[in-house]
Amino acid sequence: MANRLNDAQVADGIKKLPAGWDRKGDAIRKTFSFKNYYEAMAFVNATAWISHKEDHHPDMEVGYNKLTIRYSTHSAGGLTENDFACAKKIDALSK
Repeated sequence: MANRLNDAQVADGIKKLPAGWDRKGDAIRKTFSFKNYYEAMAFVNATAWISHKEDHHPDMEVGYNKLTIRYSTHSAGGLTENDFACAKKIDALSK
């Protein structure tokens, strides 16, 4: 099982993430915007593929042209290094 990060480690991890990520409780999150529903769903599917490969699955909330992704490691009861690593990989898709 992954080790839960303390508040100082989480704050440091957020500083190292690309712009737009923030902390909400025991999760990190970011909302991505797109031109339309098709682009939003294509990004969801790409995110699902990465999540499957990493065996670490975020909570996702999909709207017409936006997607909010939330990472947390439920088995650790909070945030772990894996959440930040996956956030960086997902963020790289949006470039």
